[in-house]
Amino acid sequence: MPMTQQLPQHTQALQLSRRRFVQGLAAGGVLAAAPAWLQAAINSNTDLGTAPVLSGREIDLVVAETPVNFTGVTRMATTINGSIPSPTLRLREGDEVIIRVTNRLPIATSIHWHGILLPYQMDGVPGISFKGIPPGETFTYRFTLRQSGTYWYHSHSGFQEMTGMYGALIIEPRQGERIKADRDLVVQLSDWTDEDPMHAFSKLKMQSDIYNFNQPTFFEFTKDVSTMGLQAALEKRQMWNRMRMNPTDLSDLSAATMTFLMNGTTPAGNWNGIFKRGESIRLRFINASSNSFFDVRIPGLKLTVVQADGQDVEPVAVDEFRFGPGETYDALVEPEEDAYSIFAQSIDRSGYARGTLALQQGLSAPLPALDPVEWLTMADMMGTMGQGGMAQVGMDHAAMGHNAMKDMKGMNSSGMAGMMGSMSQGGMDHSQHGAMAMDHSKHSMQNATQNPLIKPSTTVKHARTEYGASVDMRVDMPSTRLDDPGIGLRNNGRRVLTLADLKSIDGVLDDHRPPTKELELHLTGNMERYSWSFDGLEFGKSSPVSLRQGERVRIILQNDTMMTHPMHLHGMWSELETDQGELRVRRHTIPVQPAQRISFLTTPHDLGRWAWHCHLLFHMDAGMFREVVVS
Repeated sequence: MPMTQQLPQHTQALQLSRRRFVQGLAAGGVLAAAPAWLQAAINSNTDLGTAPVLSGREIDLVVAETPVNFTGVTRMATTINGSIPSPTLRLREGDEVIIRVTNRLPIATSIHWHGILLPYQMDGVPGISFKGIPPGETFTYRFTLRQSGTYWYHSHSGFQEMTGMYGALIIEPRQGERIKADRDLVVQLSDWTDEDPMHAFSKLKMQSDIYNFNQPTFFEFTKDVSTMGLQAALEKRQMWNRMRMNPTDLSDLSAATMTFLMNGTTPAGNWNGIFKRGESIRLRFINASSNSFFDVRIPGLKLTVVQADGQDVEPVAVDEFRFGPGETYDALVEPEEDAYSIFAQSIDRSGYARGTLALQQGLSAPLPALDPVEWLTMADMMGTMGQGGMAQVGMDHAAMGHNAMKDMKGMNSSGMAGMMGSMSQGGMDHSQHGAMAMDHSKHSMQNATQNPLIKPSTTVKHARTEYGASVDMRVDMPSTRLDDPGIGLRNNGRRVLTLADLKSIDGVLDDHRPPTKELELHLTGNMERYSWSFDGLEFGKSSPVSLRQGERVRIILQNDTMMTHPMHLHGMWSELETDQGELRVRRHTIPVQPAQRISFLTTPHDLGRWAWHCHLLFHMDAGMFREVVVS
């Protein structure tokens, strides 16, 4: 009998199980009809897979448990007004809004208004800005809208966001829209797991790559042998093994447990965004996922990006963009055909979310194949300097348990991909730095002839607290690389959006004062321990970052890990700059790639206690969280 005729039963079950998560059910979603006491708050005439829309100056939201079924298994979700996503709130700039949130859960809850400037008591972070909303009680959020654009809201309590508690927040400009389109559609991406999130988190603490199905295989090894030669291929494997690092560890949670959703609809469900022929469409993309980066494209259509994180940017036409949890992009499209696929593949290429722009309900368009998985490069791990690809890394070998760099001695350049080159800088002095964010305002900088802070510092400063068990790697020669689209998107034949492409419309960056202070913090972690932190200190072991109201501050973030972190600073804007100090774009969430060193300016206007964290939910919970105090 031919080998291809019949798969073993357990193999069939595994494939069916995996397909269940990747595709989901065609009609998967909220099971139960909303109770009667919710009907007044829900627009029952909305399209399938589209969240109800609520507007006005006073809004009532109710948090409760609702049964859902995305994969064939019924689970309890945390919902607002009985829907996933939660209702879309359409508000108006300049209005004072009153939002009453009633908690019908057996545990406390909260809502954070992501990217919104407001009094810290209204920010919705339990333990930082308020106590949370106890079971059976109602909390009233009251604040004046000081901005416009595309934002979102979500729970900041435990893993409730991961179980369905997120929604779009659209603020209409008081003076009318600058961006003109015939149709306006929200495209909200998220991820769902049938597992208890705490159970999934515990599994990662025991084995950090347990959900990674893209482990290096014998097939990849033979491919490397054919292209690199046997010796180089062996050295490549030995290098990664000795460092106890996985070159395909791009996402903590894959389609092995995650089903990726578009507007609460599974890939098999195929959400439809309906348009009329000849219309221009504004697509408001929101990454409301808990732990997933998405690479988004619409084959056959150019995406003209016109807004980032709710702020207008100079239009830029691209084929594709990557965004992480917390980020938003608005793009204009002008469809000419009957149907186009909206394709959002996960960064690890294990699965995707999809929907269709269509002239009528029920249409679909061809789906592209998932892109191949790419390995992280030595530059992703170690950084680069100059055109020659020079790189160096400081590794905590005690934490790894063996003398990795000694074992790597003698490896040739073909296997190292330019890992070591001639050094353009001398040794770094790491001995004089403490656990807090470091103040470089007194440091002189090269080429700064007038103000020493006219450009961000390039001298790497590792805190003493980075040299411990919570940190398995340190980068000594990072790169800014704002024009790098990231692993898996380089040289793919498509025009991919980068941070370098984004420039705020004139007038958005309204504070042109130079900074008076510079703070440097490092994003750190230990993959084997599944520990994440700032400067080697998990939340609870760190002291707050102190800022003064109205001061102009430069903050440098350096990523000393091998994963990209979407960093969200509450309560103030993060104004991204180049390595030459040129202001580019205003953001509330900035992705920082491996071995990348970026900087931004901020002006804290609002007093209070604010959160600052990685928006990968598990990374935040594992310790990459810091309090910021503005006084």
